Amino acid sequence: MADVTLGIAFIAGLISFLSPCVLPLVPAFLSYLAGTSLSGANDARAKAKIFINSVLFVLGFATVFALLGVLLNSVLANISYTAQLWTARIGGIIIIVFALYLLKLIRLPFLEREHKFSTKKFKYSYVTSFVFGAAFAAGWTPCVGAVLGSVLTLAITNPGSAFPLLMSYALGLGLPFLFVGIFTAQASNFIAKSGKWLGYFNIVVGILLLILGILVFTNKLSLIANLDFVNQLLLR
Repeated sequence: MADVTLGIAFIAGLISFLSPCVLPLVPAFLSYLAGTSLSGANDARAKAKIFINSVLFVLGFATVFALLGVLLNSVLANISYTAQLWTARIGGIIIIVFALYLLKLIRLPFLEREHKFSTKKFKYSYVTSFVFGAAFAAGWTPCVGAVLGSVLTLAITNPGSAFPLLMSYALGLGLPFLFVGIFTAQASNFIAKSGKWLGYFNIVVGILLLILGILVFTNKLSLIANLDFVNQLLLR
């Protein structure tokens, strides 16, 4: 069961990276943090600087998620079994609401605004990248909020696994950032051609979150582990 939820959190991180309000901006954003241009991303020194800044950016949001995971585990790990059941039901409803929002069946004004801490560029780009990473974790954008909110809800309903859940999410979100940091120029060309399928992103994610919310609400999340192909995908 724990392995399944960790797989779900990892995939949620990948989904957050692929969201329409994150993916198209990633190459230019990483180049901005490194203080170089996309046109110079083929230069060896520029490549190295972009990659190091990518690592610091990922460490920034991973640190925030780690602290949040420890906090949730400390506060909620010892609640009673009955309370955990009700937490799961409430959490399932919240995830279903997020799903309906992504499917555009309801509106959630607080998700339609960008929530973030303002940051400034420091003298050293590596410090700036780490701070921007922390700010990235502390806020969200409209198409990331539902997925991130669902992972946080899943962590609250499984407080004993909150830390590994949020670390799995950070890993799923962070690995693509590092990949783009290594292959910035090539990734830019690929991302530029991704507009066609990004249009269907929210629909697919909304359906997946709806299924997840129903399973969490009915305490049947373990059923995923009984589906051989899903089990192999998540536990590979």
